[in-house]
Amino acid sequence: MSPNDDTKSRLLEAAGRVFSEKGYDLATVREICLGADANVAAVHYYFGDKSRLYIEAVREAQCARAEDVPIPQWQPEMSSEDKLRDFIKTFLTRLLGKGRPDWHLGIMLRELAHPTQACHELVRDYIRPMADVLKVILDDFLPASMPMVQRHLIGFSIVGQCLFYYVHKPIIRELVGDEEYQGYHIDLLADHIARFTLSSLQSFTTSPPPVPLPETPA
Repeated sequence: MSPNDDTKSRLLEAAGRVFSEKGYDLATVREICLGADANVAAVHYYFGDKSRLYIEAVREAQCARAEDVPIPQWQPEMSSEDKLRDFIKTFLTRLLGKGRPDWHLGIMLRELAHPTQACHELVRDYIRPMADVLKVILDDFLPASMPMVQRHLIGFSIVGQCLFYYVHKPIIRELVGDEEYQGYHIDLLADHIARFTLSSLQSFTTSPPPVPLPETPA
């Protein structure tokens, strides 16, 4: 890593911690630079302003593990069931993999509570591409006649199961105790969510939705 890259990384790390703890409005560039052992001019050089620094910190929190844990390139002969499990395991590994700092979750929860331009960029550059991959997988299970609204709801349900184990770690640990929680490894969770989802998908292929669904906008 070059000195310039090191300074930029320190600024992102310090910004993430400060934004996570204090939120955007109360965080100051001076405090961030103090934590990064950098001068204020470095923020302007690398990011332009505080707003862009915040957006990049949010992107770092959401996307940092995407390069380390890419979506698998599946062989044509792989079954749809295995692709679904691989997708779930990849997502869980990104969320729960070791070495992820606490501020990643803190800043994401703040962004979700009060969305900014960072949310738009995350959806465009990170979340939508993953959603497109999941949609292709689900197309193998769902009838072509199923409305897009229902397809979206199914996808959100899968993602929601994965996010539960990331966002609610303290609650899960409190409910089941440390000993059981230590056994909640990624393979176990991926297998459970995949089996639960596959069972549910079967019901959608054999019976119509229980309630009328609104039409998607033209």
